Amino acid sequence: QVQLVESGGGLVQPGGSLRLSCAASGSIFRINRMAWYCQAPGKQRELVASVTSGSRPIYADSVKGRFTISRDNTKNTVYLQMNNLKPEDTAVYYCNAGAFIIGRGQVEYNYWGQGTQVTVSS
Repeated sequence: QVQLVESGGGLVQPGGSLRLSCAASGSIFRINRMAWYCQAPGKQRELVASVTSGSRPIYADSVKGRFTISRDNTKNTVYLQMNNLKPEDTAVYYCNAGAFIIGRGQVEYNYWGQGTQVTVSS
């Protein structure tokens, strides 16, 4: 199976920056898609940004121009650089990955991290 471990969350003032990291480990043959979702209290989990092999990154309208997703395939790691943070960015951020597993053929499995809290407040 695959484990996703996130890091980099915390408390930051409005206008500040944070960088989230998510490292995948386990019986990985290849990771196709890596993404970040967020979930604020009382709201549904929603896509922040995603990057799929061979495709351009996709961003939620609310973060375009402020957040940048990137991945290091040699480390099976995805990053989310968050700049000019706003109070409305406060949420738990979850890493998501679609991966092909060694010995399980051409089936893409979906995995989630445990989440990391991002709080934007003065």
